[in-house]
Amino acid sequence: MAHYGMLIDLTMCAQCSACTVACQTLYDRPPDQSGVYLLTYETGTFPAVKRTTLPVQCMQCQNPPCVSVCPTGASYRDSATGTVQIDASRCIGCRYCIAACPYGARQYSSTTGVVTKCTFCIGRVADGLEPACVETCIGHARVFGDLDDPGSDVNRAAAERHAVALRSDLGTRPSVYYAS
Repeated sequence: MAHYGMLIDLTMCAQCSACTVACQTLYDRPPDQSGVYLLTYETGTFPAVKRTTLPVQCMQCQNPPCVSVCPTGASYRDSATGTVQIDASRCIGCRYCIAACPYGARQYSSTTGVVTKCTFCIGRVADGLEPACVETCIGHARVFGDLDDPGSDVNRAAAERHAVALRSDLGTRPSVYYAS
Protein backbone atom coordinates (compact mmCIF):
# COMPACT_ATOMS: atom_id res chain seq x y z
CA MET A 1 0.00 0.00 0.00
CA ALA A 2 1.30 3.41 -0.92
CA HIS A 3 0.10 6.95 -1.29
CA TYR A 4 1.86 8.30 -4.33
CA GLY A 5 2.48 11.99 -4.66
CA MET A 6 4.60 14.50 -6.54
CA LEU A 7 6.49 17.70 -5.91
CA ILE A 8 6.91 20.21 -8.72
CA ASP A 9 9.60 22.80 -8.02
CA LEU A 10 8.69 25.88 -10.04
CA THR A 11 12.18 27.36 -9.60
CA MET A 12 13.59 24.41 -11.54
CA CYS A 13 10.91 24.15 -14.23
CA ALA A 14 12.35 25.11 -17.63
CA GLN A 15 8.86 25.64 -19.10
CA CYS A 16 9.91 23.41 -21.97
CA SER A 17 6.70 21.31 -22.21
CA ALA A 18 8.66 18.04 -22.13
CA CYS A 19 6.26 16.76 -19.46
CA THR A 20 3.28 17.46 -21.71
CA VAL A 21 4.87 15.85 -24.76
CA ALA A 22 6.02 12.79 -22.77
CA CYS A 23 2.45 12.22 -21.59
CA GLN A 24 0.99 12.71 -25.07
CA THR A 25 3.53 10.33 -26.60
CA LEU A 26 3.18 7.59 -23.97
CA TYR A 27 -0.62 7.56 -24.16
CA ASP A 28 -0.91 8.38 -27.88
CA ARG A 29 -2.95 11.51 -27.21
CA PRO A 30 -3.62 14.19 -29.80
CA PRO A 31 -1.77 17.52 -29.57
CA ASP A 32 -4.66 19.22 -27.78
CA GLN A 33 -4.87 16.60 -24.99
CA SER A 34 -2.42 15.66 -22.28
CA GLY A 35 -2.46 14.57 -18.67
CA VAL A 36 -0.16 17.54 -17.98
CA TYR A 37 -0.56 21.07 -19.24
CA LEU A 38 1.22 24.34 -18.69
CA LEU A 39 -0.90 27.21 -17.42
CA THR A 40 0.83 30.46 -18.37
CA TYR A 41 -0.11 33.84 -17.00
CA GLU A 42 1.36 37.30 -16.69
CA THR A 43 1.54 39.47 -13.60
CA GLY A 44 2.55 43.06 -13.04
CA THR A 45 2.10 46.15 -15.14
CA PHE A 46 4.15 47.36 -18.06
CA PRO A 47 7.12 47.61 -18.13
CA ALA A 48 7.55 45.35 -15.09
CA VAL A 49 5.68 42.34 -16.42
CA LYS A 50 6.54 38.78 -15.42
CA ARG A 51 5.38 35.63 -17.18
CA THR A 52 4.83 32.61 -14.97
CA THR A 53 4.15 29.03 -15.97
CA LEU A 54 2.43 26.53 -13.71
CA PRO A 55 2.48 22.84 -14.70
CA VAL A 56 -0.95 21.42 -13.85
CA GLN A 57 -2.21 17.85 -13.86
CA CYS A 58 -4.55 15.66 -11.84
CA MET A 59 -3.80 16.43 -8.20
CA GLN A 60 -4.57 12.82 -7.21
CA CYS A 61 -6.79 14.14 -4.42
CA GLN A 62 -7.44 12.14 -1.29
CA ASN A 63 -10.95 13.64 -1.25
CA PRO A 64 -11.63 13.81 -5.01
CA PRO A 65 -14.85 15.56 -6.05
CA CYS A 66 -14.63 13.86 -9.46
CA VAL A 67 -15.17 10.46 -7.86
CA SER A 68 -18.25 11.41 -5.88
CA VAL A 69 -20.10 12.74 -8.96
CA CYS A 70 -19.33 9.81 -11.27
CA PRO A 71 -22.62 7.95 -11.84
CA THR A 72 -20.98 4.69 -12.99
CA GLY A 73 -18.01 4.41 -10.64
CA ALA A 74 -15.62 4.80 -13.57
CA SER A 75 -13.71 7.42 -11.59
CA TYR A 76 -12.31 5.93 -8.42
CA ARG A 77 -9.54 6.33 -5.88
CA ASP A 78 -7.29 3.28 -5.92
CA SER A 79 -6.69 2.14 -2.36
CA ALA A 80 -3.40 0.41 -3.22
CA THR A 81 -1.73 3.50 -4.71
CA GLY A 82 -3.73 6.43 -3.37
CA THR A 83 -4.22 7.64 -6.95
CA VAL A 84 -7.39 8.66 -8.76
CA GLN A 85 -7.99 6.53 -11.82
CA ILE A 86 -10.60 6.11 -14.57
CA ASP A 87 -11.91 2.75 -15.72
CA ALA A 88 -12.50 3.63 -19.38
CA SER A 89 -14.75 0.60 -19.86
CA ARG A 90 -17.20 2.05 -17.31
CA CYS A 91 -16.98 5.70 -18.42
CA ILE A 92 -20.09 6.88 -20.29
CA GLY A 93 -18.59 10.24 -21.22
CA CYS A 94 -21.11 12.28 -19.20
CA ARG A 95 -18.35 14.72 -18.18
CA TYR A 96 -19.66 15.28 -14.64
CA CYS A 97 -16.14 14.65 -13.39
CA ILE A 98 -14.78 17.39 -15.66
CA ALA A 99 -17.23 19.87 -14.15
CA ALA A 100 -16.42 18.72 -10.60
CA CYS A 101 -12.62 18.93 -10.89
CA PRO A 102 -11.51 22.30 -9.48
CA TYR A 103 -8.11 21.96 -11.17
CA GLY A 104 -9.32 21.55 -14.75
CA ALA A 105 -7.29 18.37 -15.00
CA ARG A 106 -9.71 16.20 -16.98
CA GLN A 107 -10.48 16.21 -20.68
CA TYR A 108 -13.08 14.57 -22.85
CA SER A 109 -11.70 12.59 -25.77
CA SER A 110 -13.96 12.86 -28.79
CA THR A 111 -11.97 10.00 -30.32
CA THR A 112 -12.71 7.48 -27.55
CA GLY A 113 -15.83 9.05 -26.03
CA VAL A 114 -14.40 8.87 -22.52
CA VAL A 115 -12.66 11.21 -20.10
CA THR A 116 -8.87 11.17 -19.72
CA LYS A 117 -6.45 12.60 -17.18
CA CYS A 118 -3.06 12.09 -15.56
CA THR A 119 -2.73 8.61 -14.07
CA PHE A 120 0.70 9.16 -12.47
CA CYS A 121 1.70 6.56 -15.09
CA ILE A 122 0.65 3.91 -12.61
CA GLY A 123 1.53 1.11 -15.04
CA ARG A 124 5.10 2.41 -15.33
CA VAL A 125 5.29 2.84 -11.56
CA ALA A 126 4.17 -0.79 -11.07
CA ASP A 127 7.09 -1.78 -13.31
CA GLY A 128 9.54 0.15 -11.12
CA LEU A 129 9.77 3.20 -13.40
CA GLU A 130 8.98 6.83 -12.72
CA PRO A 131 6.07 8.64 -14.36
CA ALA A 132 7.00 9.82 -17.86
CA CYS A 133 6.81 13.51 -16.86
CA VAL A 134 9.32 12.95 -14.05
CA GLU A 135 11.69 10.92 -16.20
CA THR A 136 11.71 13.43 -19.04
CA CYS A 137 11.95 16.64 -16.96
CA ILE A 138 15.17 18.35 -18.08
CA GLY A 139 15.19 20.68 -15.08
CA HIS A 140 14.66 17.86 -12.56
CA ALA A 141 11.75 19.92 -11.25
CA ARG A 142 9.62 16.87 -10.46
CA VAL A 143 10.04 14.45 -7.57
CA PHE A 144 7.76 11.40 -7.27
CA GLY A 145 7.28 8.91 -4.48
CA ASP A 146 5.29 7.54 -1.58
CA LEU A 147 3.88 10.26 0.66
CA ASP A 148 3.25 7.66 3.38
CA ASP A 149 7.00 6.99 3.62
CA PRO A 150 8.54 9.76 5.77
CA GLY A 151 11.98 9.01 4.30
CA SER A 152 10.92 9.14 0.64
CA ASP A 153 12.54 11.58 -1.76
CA VAL A 154 9.22 13.36 -2.33
CA ASN A 155 8.68 13.94 1.41
CA ARG A 156 12.23 15.16 1.98
CA ALA A 157 12.09 17.49 -1.02
CA ALA A 158 8.68 18.86 -0.01
CA ALA A 159 9.91 19.61 3.52
CA GLU A 160 13.21 21.15 2.38
CA ARG A 161 11.54 23.34 -0.24
CA HIS A 162 8.51 24.34 1.87
CA ALA A 163 6.11 22.93 -0.71
CA VAL A 164 2.40 23.69 -0.66
CA ALA A 165 -0.64 22.13 -2.28
CA LEU A 166 -2.57 24.05 -4.90
CA ARG A 167 -5.90 25.32 -3.54
CA SER A 168 -5.71 23.32 -0.33
CA ASP A 169 -8.61 25.48 0.89
CA LEU A 170 -10.99 23.37 -1.23
CA GLY A 171 -10.69 20.34 1.06
CA THR A 172 -9.68 18.01 -1.76
CA ARG A 173 -6.38 17.10 -0.04
CA PRO A 174 -4.20 17.08 -3.20
CA SER A 175 -1.18 14.79 -3.52
CA VAL A 176 0.72 17.14 -5.83
CA TYR A 177 2.75 19.89 -4.16
CA TYR A 178 4.53 22.97 -5.47
CA ALA A 179 7.69 24.71 -4.35
CA SER A 180 8.65 28.19 -5.50
